[in-house]
Amino acid sequence: MELERRRVLGAAAYSIAALALPEDTWWQQMTARSRRRASTGALVVGQTDVDAVREMIAMFSTIDQRRGGGHARSAAYRYLTTDVEMYLHGAFRSDTVRRDLFSAAAELAYLVGWMAFDSSEHATAQRFFSVALKLAAEADDPALAGHILRAMSHQAVDLGHPPQALALATASVDGNRYTHATPRERALLGVVHARALAVSGRASDASQALLRASDNLRAARPGDNDPARVFFFGEASLSHETACALRDINDPANAIKEFNHSVKTRKATTFTRTHAVTLGYLGALHLQRGDLDQACSSWSEALTAMEGVRSGRTRQVASTMHSLLLPFQRRNVRVAHEITTRATTYLRESPT
Repeated sequence: MELERRRVLGAAAYSIAALALPEDTWWQQMTARSRRRASTGALVVGQTDVDAVREMIAMFSTIDQRRGGGHARSAAYRYLTTDVEMYLHGAFRSDTVRRDLFSAAAELAYLVGWMAFDSSEHATAQRFFSVALKLAAEADDPALAGHILRAMSHQAVDLGHPPQALALATASVDGNRYTHATPRERALLGVVHARALAVSGRASDASQALLRASDNLRAARPGDNDPARVFFFGEASLSHETACALRDINDPANAIKEFNHSVKTRKATTFTRTHAVTLGYLGALHLQRGDLDQACSSWSEALTAMEGVRSGRTRQVASTMHSLLLPFQRRNVRVAHEITTRATTYLRESPT
């Protein structure tokens, strides 16, 4: 992990080449290597240590969802590279503890990567996703590996790399990475797969993937023992991602319906960042269809939700508002001027 940390600090750019998927034998080699790992530290690691790491992950995840990746990211990074790294080199009370600790470390590395992604620090995010994937492989946790590959695909979609996004998403729903996941997590993997299919121009396949994702979420039950990492994913999140896929296959009317459903069903005070992004995307579609008043109404709600949020994605939403409304501002349209002024203020006062 020390080597990976140095690579992160020295990374200059997001690398498409680094998105190449490892061979099947790599997963087996990583798992075998972890089992052979010699304990080099005097610290004895037990289940209570694993529980403590998971409690910290839950805290950081809650902050990320509500306030954006710009909050507490440095604290999560330090915790990963100090306490958790020390645990990884400890003496484990059992092989179960070892696997659980490596899974927890992988989730934290993924979260640090996700927070960097949300802060538009894409090279850093990519490096931590890579670290997380290696730790998940060492933990022999295929469902977690699928979750991380899904995040890498999401990032590739956002950065405009459809072939790589589709390869990553396809890997996330392949084999035991999909079958070992709970129905809720399968829905999450599936809807991001649908988005990757959509941006790849495969509209029919994307529609089928959306239906499967919806079916999986309907099949989710309280007794499924969902991993904590999918606490954010429910009806509102599915609608948001579905709307993005529909938008990308040029179905704006149904995309607007799904974005509206997402807005109505989300717990905005808990999942504030995504709520603001959803409203931002909704406003852009309204404007695309020629409805300036509806666009500005959605954007006004988005800007209100953004208060206190530090996120590269909310900044992008505000920047998009500003650029799309410039023609109206030049014509002195009052509502456009009001939204542009608020967006400018947010961009000035809310660094990631």
